[in-house]
Amino acid sequence: MTTLIDDPLIAAMSIERVLPLHESSRRLRELYPQCPRVYGVAVVGDVSIRRWWPLESAVRTDRLQAMFDAATVDMDRRSAARQLVATLVHTVIGRVVALLVLEARAWDTGLENLWVHVDSDGVIDWAAVVDPTVRVLPDDPVGDGSVCLPSEAALATWVAHRCHRTLEALFAKLHDVSGGAMSIAAMWQIVGAMVVATATQVPQLGGADELLAMRRGQAVLDALVGFGLPVRGRSVARARRRATSCDIRAALPILLASSDT
Repeated sequence: MTTLIDDPLIAAMSIERVLPLHESSRRLRELYPQCPRVYGVAVVGDVSIRRWWPLESAVRTDRLQAMFDAATVDMDRRSAARQLVATLVHTVIGRVVALLVLEARAWDTGLENLWVHVDSDGVIDWAAVVDPTVRVLPDDPVGDGSVCLPSEAALATWVAHRCHRTLEALFAKLHDVSGGAMSIAAMWQIVGAMVVATATQVPQLGGADELLAMRRGQAVLDALVGFGLPVRGRSVARARRRATSCDIRAALPILLASSDT
């Protein structure tokens, strides 16, 4: 059995009251013990603000410009844009889909609710929420700290809607600062690939029902398609093939956990 790494940021969290999100995030961290920040989120009130900033500021400041420019030092502009898109997609939708497929729970991924932590190079390596309320299904035994939605379809649609609004703003900003190095349609295909990879790999890591997980992931994709978003394409098909044949490092576009504090 793999031992969970003692991550300094996680160890330093100050949790006064354990909420459903804390419990779910702990289980998500156990999916990939070598890099416990890959899945799950923190609660903003539990962490030090050092190297944390609200994701909303990426839209109204030059943060994305600085991140894109730093990435272009080591790669071409399209590759830099693709790497940054993958990071944002995992931060916003990859993490929450991991919880959705495992536990039929979800936190709010609204732009105003998300904060991110960056390492010493300015790369996003963790996420947090301001409001820790989770959305759950009627048969979930959770009590306080949750809002009940009537069905899996309603939960998947709510997740897709909140992620859509957040990513739409981030993609528009990145498209602008990168000078159109990557089309917005291609960015949405990365979203589709991420959902497929997460819904396929996470149940294998957590020992969950793979068909149930894929059904929930598919429901998110269907909702995104219903919003008119091009999340299906060749990149999604490739992700499905990779996720069923490769380990977690190959299935996810980028691993975001870091031991840097």
